[in-house]
Amino acid sequence: MLLPATQMGSLQTPTNLSNNSCSWVSGRGVQGLSVLRQMGFSCLLKGRKSRKIQSLCVTCSFSGGAQDGSSIAENKKVSDVFLLGPERDGSGSVVGFQLIPNSVTGDATVVESHDIIANDIDDLIEDAEEMEETPTKLTFNIIFVTAEAAPYSKTGGLGDVCGSLPMALAARGHRVMVVSPMYLTGGPSDEKYANAVDLDMRAMVHCFGDAQEVAFYHEYRAGVDWVFVDHPSYHRPGTPYGDIYGAFGDNQFRFTLLCHAACEAPLVLPLGGFTYGEKCLFLANDWHASLVPLLLAAKYRPHGVYKDARSIVAIHNIAHQGVEPAATYKNLGLPPEWYGALEWIFPNWARVHALDTGETVNVLKGAIAVADRILTVSQGYSWEITTPEGGYGLHELLSSRQSVLNGITNGIDINDWNPLTDEHIASHYSINDLSGKVQCKTALQKELGLPIRPDCPLIGFIGRLDYQKGVDIILSAIPELMQDDVQFVMLGSGEKQYEDWMRHTENLFKDKFRAWVGFNVPVSHRITAGCDILLMPSRFEPCGLNQLYAMRYGTIPVVHSTGGLRDTVKDFHPYAQEGNGDGTGWTFSPLSSEKLLDTLKVAIGTCTEHKSSWEGLMKRGMERDYSWENAAIQYEQVFAWAFMDPPYAR
Repeated sequence: MLLPATQMGSLQTPTNLSNNSCSWVSGRGVQGLSVLRQMGFSCLLKGRKSRKIQSLCVTCSFSGGAQDGSSIAENKKVSDVFLLGPERDGSGSVVGFQLIPNSVTGDATVVESHDIIANDIDDLIEDAEEMEETPTKLTFNIIFVTAEAAPYSKTGGLGDVCGSLPMALAARGHRVMVVSPMYLTGGPSDEKYANAVDLDMRAMVHCFGDAQEVAFYHEYRAGVDWVFVDHPSYHRPGTPYGDIYGAFGDNQFRFTLLCHAACEAPLVLPLGGFTYGEKCLFLANDWHASLVPLLLAAKYRPHGVYKDARSIVAIHNIAHQGVEPAATYKNLGLPPEWYGALEWIFPNWARVHALDTGETVNVLKGAIAVADRILTVSQGYSWEITTPEGGYGLHELLSSRQSVLNGITNGIDINDWNPLTDEHIASHYSINDLSGKVQCKTALQKELGLPIRPDCPLIGFIGRLDYQKGVDIILSAIPELMQDDVQFVMLGSGEKQYEDWMRHTENLFKDKFRAWVGFNVPVSHRITAGCDILLMPSRFEPCGLNQLYAMRYGTIPVVHSTGGLRDTVKDFHPYAQEGNGDGTGWTFSPLSSEKLLDTLKVAIGTCTEHKSSWEGLMKRGMERDYSWENAAIQYEQVFAWAFMDPPYAR
């Protein structure tokens, strides 16, 4: 049986332990559970809380020693002791201790002892035997590399994932670092970095024909090392990617700096007193971090660095790939012979003029080609990106690596999105008492200036106003939908044509339609809680979070059958489960205003005419597990798979 050697507290293992045999001796000692946990034996306490407390000593028996063993006799008679021998890894480091029956006789001396909790040696052995049945949990040093991480920076789902998943993994025992830029806009948002401390560590990044100096700031929060890369290129108003005039022209430079700095961070930053080291796992999120797997393979491993590290590229939206002219390859800090990994040639129809050769570099393509594993944010999306319709030109490459391609549905912050405690909603409610949801609905109708009608189906939309979110489909369907006895509210911002249309539609249907142009977090919570139905006609949706929020609040999603929406919303079947019904909402396909209207009318009819079925839909959605812990367990499996094989690119 292997006992862990980590977290040994104040126990000092002799330097010549490998030449000795160690034994446990039961004896009286100081009470306190913390001591046992420090020595790495806390798992032996499971189910033993009511036992009488004693202690344990560690002794060593020397084959040629001249000791008389008197110190052992002073503790207790050694009759049923066990030998404790070291277990070492390939490098010779002690990774555990092996318990074996004691068959050694002769003199022995207590070389070190430490009081720990036990009842007697038989109970300890019994607990140890129980522990044998539980497999050892692997823990990893994980480096998230991302352009955004909430609450420090966020424009969408990427920020939510990289702000929540690291904390869930840290809570499960992993050592986690998140590396992202320190965006300073000169406004109130800069206060988010108030607790970040300058590590007084500078790194020189060689790219774009020059050496760039970057600084590192650090905040330890919720068990995670949040590391911020500081450089003047991150100091400007706007979002992480652009401003009111469009995308920043130097984004390739800004995120190349991020990737180089992220590769240096585990080697040079003494966080918590020591570095993460070379044996770590890099999780590169979207194209902004996609240079990381390439740097590991082309820059570090040829010199023997990061030879035991692994990389995973996480694709949150494959529509954005970091494509730039081929001439910019020399700026990335990669050897010339690696150009083929990033080379990307546009087809003739996509070229802008007759002299355009279509030659570009595509950093996301390079990451997909060399990373050890590939992840997407839902199982459905992991399949869609291997198709010509969903792969945005990378479907053939992704299909060739399908054996290492997985999808894991994002989680949500179940503390922030909880109808039982939500500070933004009018009344709290739960799966056992849904009365508060009606109060949330009437409060929302009052806030929006709609007629207060608890029995009138209220439909909501929350999202970006653009082509991807299917706003044009809603636009086409609204005139007919407004003929029914329903109310509709939309919250979002985006393309001006859709913002103007929302305002115009509100004027046409003053008692049925409300438009909130812009984005407001408290209002989004109130719409989620107050609506009966949430509509999501997205053309593609890698994961989607609003449908998860809706189901947690007992609001029924009606969604286009694509990506993560198809994975998370289960179609309602009223006669399943012996007539009790099954499902959490409705999906529709193909994407058209006619199909959307047909599906909405079925949902509206169920809401108004079949109250018991509707309540079943609400409760089945609310009882689903949307936590990040559930997602973290699935990520752990992919991490383990990544380390099963040698590095893919070496």
